[in-house]
Amino acid sequence: MSRLPIRLRLALAFAAAAALLLTMVGWFGYARLSSGLSHDLDLELRQRAQDLIMPVSRPGSSLTDLAGTGFVERGESFAEVVTPSGRLLESTPTLHGRVVLTGVEASRAARGTITVDRSSAPGLDEPARLLATPFTRDGRPLVLVVGDTRENGLEVLRRVRAQLLVGIPLLVLLTFLGAYAVVGAALRPVEAMRRRASELNADDPALRLPIPPASDEIARLGLTLNSLLARVEQTLERERSFVAHASHELRTPLALLRTQLELAVRRPRPAVELEGAIRSAEVEVDRLQRLTEDLLLLAQSADGELPLHREEVALASLFADVGARFAPAFATSARRWEVGTVSGSVQADRGRLTQALTNLVGNALEHGAGAVRLEARAYDGVVDLVVADEGEGFDPEMLDRGTERFVRSPESSGAGLGLAIVAAVAEAHGGLIGLRNLDGGAEAWISVPATHVSPAAPPAGPRRSRRPASRPG
Repeated sequence: MSRLPIRLRLALAFAAAAALLLTMVGWFGYARLSSGLSHDLDLELRQRAQDLIMPVSRPGSSLTDLAGTGFVERGESFAEVVTPSGRLLESTPTLHGRVVLTGVEASRAARGTITVDRSSAPGLDEPARLLATPFTRDGRPLVLVVGDTRENGLEVLRRVRAQLLVGIPLLVLLTFLGAYAVVGAALRPVEAMRRRASELNADDPALRLPIPPASDEIARLGLTLNSLLARVEQTLERERSFVAHASHELRTPLALLRTQLELAVRRPRPAVELEGAIRSAEVEVDRLQRLTEDLLLLAQSADGELPLHREEVALASLFADVGARFAPAFATSARRWEVGTVSGSVQADRGRLTQALTNLVGNALEHGAGAVRLEARAYDGVVDLVVADEGEGFDPEMLDRGTERFVRSPESSGAGLGLAIVAAVAEAHGGLIGLRNLDGGAEAWISVPATHVSPAAPPAGPRRSRRPASRPG
């Protein structure tokens, strides 16, 4: 059954329900008709018995004389008078002098009116119903029996039964055909969406399904699928852009490296020049290595497989390592390096956190101005590792798309992967990345679950936090 097409299954379900309903209605109607015919016949026999009791109670009366007078019709109705013991006293000619009640039934009838069915009455050879009721004649207790054929009612029931046996299957068939047509019409938009989906490919400029005009479940399904296709289209576009940007970023250092090596071997050169060429090539190799490692980290993050070595990381030690990395840069740039008072620790990957904070401090040092401050703010079981500077703040585009891959400000010399890596590290730790502009500066932070950090109030003002999971690519 489950292998049948849904259209056929629904039509069969409707037909089965219709068959059950029609059968129940037909059976109920048939039973009510049969009961009504029996009730009408009983009323007719009671009325006939009441009409006959007075004439047959008079001395010298005879049922033979009453036949055909309206009290007893010739042919299909009959009557007889018996004693309480069952002995026949008189009867209508139809019975040919035969007793229709047994002695036991006659004895019961002498005590009260009874009704009895016979499969065949004498002289009629048809099913009949008898009504026996007591009366007295000249003080003698007797039993009056009246009867009538049941064939008329049975013939009505047979015709009704035949009509039901023909009508119900016909109605079920019509229900099946109607349901099949209606379900087909209802599923036509689904079929249209299926045909359109079979024609879609990644290069289709209109990667969408047709939506039916009705506002129903199918239309909502189409809208949901189109929303999914829109996200897929955006993902494909981001992947194309990612490949293009990655190719561009890799091509430049490779071209420089190739040029330097070709110049180095084109003609004999002094050892000093060869050493300089090798040093320059080494710089480009380091750049390629860092870029490759960054791309690998982002790929692992996108697959949810970024490896972490979690340990108890003291924040003071972590901040000291980050400060030591940038000590020469601050010494030569006359920029101030500040570290907020911090204590406690977090459960995290020390190397990844160091890499993320290094990227944030590097951005502040390259694009900001004034002092660069690193501090921790703990609240509600979360600790924000915040890097702030006193520059002009983020461009609006960076606030909205700064955590996407290869998004960078025009004056940046990097590959545009720094904030994307920070976001990946935050996501791997179950946290967030946040960016915001201040009056006279900017802040960037990552939020990670706290373990043992002194509580502090969160920063005032609007915060732009981004879940890395929502990050494109």
